[in-house]
Amino acid sequence: MYRDKLSPVAGNVEGDVTLVEFFDYNCPYCRQVAPLINRAMADDQRLRVVYKEFPILGPDSVFAAKAALAADRQGKYVAFHNALFALKSRITDQIVLKVAGDVGLDLVRLRADMQDAAIQDQIDRNMQLAQALKITGTPGFVVGEQIFPGATDLATLKKLIEQARARPAK
Repeated sequence: MYRDKLSPVAGNVEGDVTLVEFFDYNCPYCRQVAPLINRAMADDQRLRVVYKEFPILGPDSVFAAKAALAADRQGKYVAFHNALFALKSRITDQIVLKVAGDVGLDLVRLRADMQDAAIQDQIDRNMQLAQALKITGTPGFVVGEQIFPGATDLATLKKLIEQARARPAK
């Protein structure tokens, strides 16, 4: 979960604490939490964030998740991820493609990569992992040995990170 080479990573890739987020681009709570995660990374240069696409809110969410993972292949995952979460509207296929173009993605390549079975496999693995962790909604976080379901505030995120830092991984 923490070192899956296929999962997009932000922050300090060699960080001493990893925050794993399970999210859906159409989740309003995920949209509220996204800037807090960015702020936590800005405030903590030792924080590593692993993104787990968890598209549970319908076909538009699956399309967005596939596009995000395809964007990672072009080195623009974080820019695309942040641009989608900056929107205030429901994320549809058309919006996904507009944002992809806006952040400079090659749309022909993006569409081809979205059809790659490996991308669906990655989403399926994220779904299985969430089920194993009993994460049933979005957002869901894993920090150190703690699983934290639901949206939270910056202070709580920072507290979870500090608690994980105080208990080194086994």
